[in-house]
Amino acid sequence: MTSMAEQELLNKIDVLQLPGPTARVEAIRERFIAITPEICVERAQLITASYKETEDQPILIRRARALEKILDNMVIFIQPDEIIVGNQCTKPRSAPVFPEFSCKWLADELDRLEKRTGDVFLISEEKKAILRDLFPYWDGKTTNELATALMTKEAKDAQAHGVFTVGNYYFNGVGHIGVDYALVLDKGLAGIIAVAEAEMAKLELANPAHMAKHVFLSSVVIANKAVIRFAERFAALAEGMASQETDEARRAELLEISRVCAKVPAAPAETFAEALQSFWFVQLVLQIESNGHSISPMRFDQYLFPYLLADKDLTAEKAQELLDLLFIKFNEINKVRDEGSTKAFGGYPMFQNLIVGGVDREGEDATNPLSYMCLQATANTKLYQPSISIRVHSDTPRALYEKAAEVTRLGLGMPAYYNDRFIIPALLSRGLTREDARDYGIIGCVEPQVGGKTEGWHDAAFFNIAKVLELTLNDGVDPLTGDRLGPATGELTSLATYDALMAAYRTQMAYFVTLLVLSDNAVDVAHGQRAPLPFLSSLVADCIAKGKSLQQGGAHYNFTGPQGVGVANVADSLAALKKLVYEDQAVSLAAIKDALADDFAGVAGESLRQMLQNRAPKYGNDEPYADEIAHEAALTYCREVEKYTNPRGGKFQPGLYPVSANVPLGAVVGATPDGRKAGTPLADGVSPVSGMDHSGPTASVKSVTKLDHVIASNGTLLNMKFHPNAVKDERGIANLIAVTETLFNGGGTHIQYNVIGKETLRDAQDNPDNYRGLVVRVAGYSAFFTSLDRAIQEDIISRTEQMF
Repeated sequence: MTSMAEQELLNKIDVLQLPGPTARVEAIRERFIAITPEICVERAQLITASYKETEDQPILIRRARALEKILDNMVIFIQPDEIIVGNQCTKPRSAPVFPEFSCKWLADELDRLEKRTGDVFLISEEKKAILRDLFPYWDGKTTNELATALMTKEAKDAQAHGVFTVGNYYFNGVGHIGVDYALVLDKGLAGIIAVAEAEMAKLELANPAHMAKHVFLSSVVIANKAVIRFAERFAALAEGMASQETDEARRAELLEISRVCAKVPAAPAETFAEALQSFWFVQLVLQIESNGHSISPMRFDQYLFPYLLADKDLTAEKAQELLDLLFIKFNEINKVRDEGSTKAFGGYPMFQNLIVGGVDREGEDATNPLSYMCLQATANTKLYQPSISIRVHSDTPRALYEKAAEVTRLGLGMPAYYNDRFIIPALLSRGLTREDARDYGIIGCVEPQVGGKTEGWHDAAFFNIAKVLELTLNDGVDPLTGDRLGPATGELTSLATYDALMAAYRTQMAYFVTLLVLSDNAVDVAHGQRAPLPFLSSLVADCIAKGKSLQQGGAHYNFTGPQGVGVANVADSLAALKKLVYEDQAVSLAAIKDALADDFAGVAGESLRQMLQNRAPKYGNDEPYADEIAHEAALTYCREVEKYTNPRGGKFQPGLYPVSANVPLGAVVGATPDGRKAGTPLADGVSPVSGMDHSGPTASVKSVTKLDHVIASNGTLLNMKFHPNAVKDERGIANLIAVTETLFNGGGTHIQYNVIGKETLRDAQDNPDNYRGLVVRVAGYSAFFTSLDRAIQEDIISRTEQMF
């Protein structure tokens, strides 16, 4: 039932007629689009200086003092017309350097950063010299080096051959988390400090276990006090700028910025503006402390709504403008990745997932006016961050569903749609309480977790399912190098039955998943020993109560989530072998083996390739034959993954999504029996192979529902592309919703849509300066199309373009 206060707000804010962008919002957006990312060396300088000063201290204290050093000394600024303030680097959209995780790769790549084909960063010779002077200090001290030392040769060999990659956390921070933003808004950081100090007062330092807790809690106090001082620096800066400002309106704005920053995040927020600013300081500092991406706001419309509701003097136009300005700030956060990781994460993504809608902890619809305003903010700013999403359930208001579809029609690749009907049961199966499962948000691309309680280690690895099939077909030997990587499971021509083939596939899968787990756990241990994060840990239950950092297992829920890539290729390959070889005997295993080795060369090879593509059933067309094989191929991976435990006491949980890793992982897989040529991209997420889903969008999503999305509780990803003409009117909107509902009623958990024509993308390739602001969906995220590597651009263009 709508309260009187909510009704008053609804009378003020018409969710069906929300304000468009103001002149201020449009000007700041245009200023942002014109920026070319650079490398910022300031953080690297400050953390290196701090580490040299604290070499005799426990690692948690060193980490807290390092954050303190950075926040107390980094350059801060307030840009013209800004209302929400706070910067990560000396310039907007620049990327800081985090040498404590890894830096040898950056030393090797410094001279190539400006020459990349995607995710270009400018860097001066002076900055290169500064970094080259700093990096030797970190030799032998990084998380990357410790993780490497903990891995076996077999695990490292498997990575080197592209069976899987743990590069995300191997070279970088972890991230992939949503903290308890509501706690900060309600209690302030001073409240968190008070709780930590109260816990410290209970300790008996003669108790060895209490000694470790005291160190952690001390680090929490240091870190939170540093964040408060950081905000106070902006208060002082704004006050100083106001004293020099001649424009009275801007002077008043600067004085208000000063008042707000002097109050939050130290104290509880009261107004909507205070809540947004408090939120932003937390969001910003989390990404200064660690370079882990996917620091996700999650259920933003739930914890921010009370402040919008209570702000009686705020007009609808001003509230929307403040929200739009915050949305632009999300895009200023950036990160430099190594060249290999950049191919898997092309487009400067930071995966800050903000989700609206869904049910509340009691199971009732949670939609409110801010849910609509967040979707409008995406429409007003037309940028790639935050990665806006919507939770859908059986009682989702039609108006919210239609608002989401209207934003989809803009061609930004957002929002992504998530299915409460099956995600909540999936989380229940992993041990979450019913109330927590109902309160889930999305981390990064598609990974569900309950915010403020979970250390999920989502995106822990990309596992190349297609490479495992290739090794199965070659008796455990990589045909591209001749190296033995897996167990001997029989030459292809000796696998006389389809059951024998599947037995070999399962054996290879079990072996390589073991190596994946070993590698992930090595990286996990390394982060716990060398890069614990006291500020982040203080915002996640139950770290303060346990006296443990997240990296030591302090969170209420702990998981590790590696994802499988290439489901459709494996499904179509196995379907072709089963149908054409084992059942119809239309081609021999020897002929298949020779054709794959030669990459379907010559007339005979091409003829066989056409047979494999055209005469075998294909996943994505609602054909039970292929869809059941897809189900089993993916399930084989998922069942192996969920057998294992991580160093934090949590379980491994599988996912099925690639980010953009389907492109580089395809590059290390030779020709496959689905007719795919060597080195070409693998299928995207759980989507069908491009061009093989020829029966329309409804058939495609019905095939996807045949997979077990509940066991893949770390998330599944379905990309679908429509020509703009398909959704140009109300009928198109209704059709889009119908496709989504077909997937969700059948058991699928996620879908996202690119609404853009190939002709626009080709023109953007040819005339990039005319399309600097063109946003497209890559995988579980959106990005500026012109910033992407050409191979990723081509993968997006090649996807099947659906019509109704």
